[in-house]
Amino acid sequence: MLSASARLLRLLSLLASRPSWTSAELAERVAVTDRTVRRDVARLRELGYTVDSDAGPWGGYRLRAGARVPPLILDDEEALAVAVGLRGAALGGALGGDQAALSALLKLRQVLPPRIAERLGEWDDTFVRLPWPEEPRIRPGMLLELAAACRRGERVRLSYRDGQGRSTVRDADPYRLVHTGRRWYFVARDVARGWRTFRADRVERLVPTGQPVEITDPPDPARFVSHNTANGPYPLSATVRLPLPLQEALRLVPPTVGTHRADGPDATLVEVGGPDPDGLARYLLGLATPLRVLAPDSVRRALARRARELLDSHAGGAGEESADRG
Repeated sequence: MLSASARLLRLLSLLASRPSWTSAELAERVAVTDRTVRRDVARLRELGYTVDSDAGPWGGYRLRAGARVPPLILDDEEALAVAVGLRGAALGGALGGDQAALSALLKLRQVLPPRIAERLGEWDDTFVRLPWPEEPRIRPGMLLELAAACRRGERVRLSYRDGQGRSTVRDADPYRLVHTGRRWYFVARDVARGWRTFRADRVERLVPTGQPVEITDPPDPARFVSHNTANGPYPLSATVRLPLPLQEALRLVPPTVGTHRADGPDATLVEVGGPDPDGLARYLLGLATPLRVLAPDSVRRALARRARELLDSHAGGAGEESADRG
């Protein structure tokens, strides 16, 4: 039999885990009677938690978001998942800085049960992280500001620093945040220039204007960022057909390198940017997979020339080896 305090914590955990519970379901999970469930719900309300209820045989209880934050109760797998996620955020700076994630991780580890702390320690002992090239960090809190701007649906004034270090002030209509695995991008409609992707680490300041905006016909944010990051910096792009399903093509050519769209169930069209035809030809040969360049002709010719050179060099080497053996 659980004590009254342990029972209340268990009840809170259940109420927070899904939108609604019937009294009978809660009674079964906590191993008490329906009457005890009603009494415990009343006690939670006295403590300041907002628990809504619906009458009738199909009625139930719901924990409504309110001013008081319930205690965070995690099972073993959830606690380990949160700790691992915080560790990754602290190492990679994905949340705009490592201090907040590191502080949260230290607090969590202090209260983890020994069996979970041991598992996390085992994970630490076997984890090896390859160093990434040094990336600019997002100003602490900026991701939250950008996310709030997207949610509010009002125009903002951005102080933004471009790739050359030049600072500009732009009015923009926020839409979405996109994470590519290494960087965060802010997708917004620049009032003067149309739809743009802004690197979140280059946003120096964001000020809401109070002017509501309506977003009509927005781009697909993930595809838009993929296209801009893969092709935006380059003067030339090529369209290639890979005889691979979409998911396999994405593993071969990452979305930060090319823009993908399925061409039936067994093929994918990929748009890849490059500095010149020869540079694109070298990259495509390096994929080591059958492919067809659909456009432009300059990349197709460069690829054919490089393939012939590769074949000739190997053919010549085979002949010399045979002559040596003779």
